[in-house]
Amino acid sequence: MTAREGSLEAPTRHPLDWKNPEFYDEKSCFDEMERVFDICHGCRRCVSLCNAFPTLFDLVDESSTMEVDGVDRTDYWKVVDQCYLCDVCYMTKCPYVPPHPWNLDFPHLMLRGKAIQFRQGTPTQFRDKALSSTDRNGKLATIPIVVQVVNKAKESPPLRKLGEHMVGVHRTAWLPDFASRPFPRSAAASSAHPVVNGARSPGKVAVFATCYVNYNEPGIGHDLLKVLDHNAIPYALVEKEACCGMPKLELGDLDSVAALKEKNIPKLAALARDGWAIVAPIPSCNLMFKQELPLMFPDDPDVRAVRDAMFDPFEYLVLRLKDGLLKTDFARGLGKVSYHVACHLRVQNVGQKTREMLELVPGTQVHTVERCSGHAGTWGVKKEFHETALKIGRPVFRKMGEHAAGGAPDFIASDCQLGGHHIQQGMGLAGADVKGRLQHPISLLRMAYGID
Repeated sequence: MTAREGSLEAPTRHPLDWKNPEFYDEKSCFDEMERVFDICHGCRRCVSLCNAFPTLFDLVDESSTMEVDGVDRTDYWKVVDQCYLCDVCYMTKCPYVPPHPWNLDFPHLMLRGKAIQFRQGTPTQFRDKALSSTDRNGKLATIPIVVQVVNKAKESPPLRKLGEHMVGVHRTAWLPDFASRPFPRSAAASSAHPVVNGARSPGKVAVFATCYVNYNEPGIGHDLLKVLDHNAIPYALVEKEACCGMPKLELGDLDSVAALKEKNIPKLAALARDGWAIVAPIPSCNLMFKQELPLMFPDDPDVRAVRDAMFDPFEYLVLRLKDGLLKTDFARGLGKVSYHVACHLRVQNVGQKTREMLELVPGTQVHTVERCSGHAGTWGVKKEFHETALKIGRPVFRKMGEHAAGGAPDFIASDCQLGGHHIQQGMGLAGADVKGRLQHPISLLRMAYGID
């Protein structure tokens, strides 16, 4: 029995020592990779999670010694490239994470490798920097006239083929539209309701809209505001928010993460100290503020204040329900809902609050699928990884189409809307009728309330 399996202690995370020059030393990193890879090779518990582990095990099995010491160290980068930092191996699978004395943190070791690669420069760095600059892309693409051109271009097979050749974005990967009117321009704060604090839930909400809601699907943000308003919860939009930094983190560009932190944390910390719950409708953004920034800046009191005030929307709503302050006057059922639990939500350890909330709606049967969809932010649209992303997602695509109540689902949903679209694409490629069935869970809740 391992220390973790025989203990009731939760996995603990050590701060990321990213400011230490040794963090970027390739030999030191390779030494740690060899130690960790040897343990992973002997365990193989995570083989079905993603493609990083099969890549590692194939390298070992095809080596001259059939052990990690027979693998060329330069091939370690192949493992790093396959990791998209979903964090599921650490939080749900690995028995050797701290407090186990072997002290494994596979995702942060891969992050260290990505940071070294970024410092060294890679052949795809222009593409990777461009894809991870979500704020800049949104501001440029939502300029009038430009938005129509951009949206039409992504639907053009010849232009997508050219883009694959020149930029490295797979020609058939799903890409989001850009909104002609970004979320902040079409939303306003609401103080029409008195602030009513609960024992577990602050009575006012600051919405960190995220790049995706701001520039791609503002309707999700509007639906969140409608749900808050229906429940008499005052809300405000976080002013002049910047990207949370998750796309830059996944790239290994930690200096850019730090720069974005300096833009966001002061204003968010002020809201937190003023008693606001901070809610972001995209799980990756919540995870950035709840986990990654606190691990990068463990001694920053503002970062800790934001961490403690940050909520997933359904986490907040369920706490509101437990405080007896949430309305359950649902006007319509949702039928059969196939709901996918996003990886970056699973690892926040808040439980399946989205499922709990949707199951309160009469006339609704929720079929839950808890496995990685394979999209992984920008990773899944890249030319060299898209087919692998679809392969990883196949069990999810199949399970989402096989509703437990029988027959096709009326709706498919994921807290990660990018993952939701990837699932919709994968189900469509498998022949499922999915047109018009994808809805973000917060939009389903708005529909259940009967709000237009």
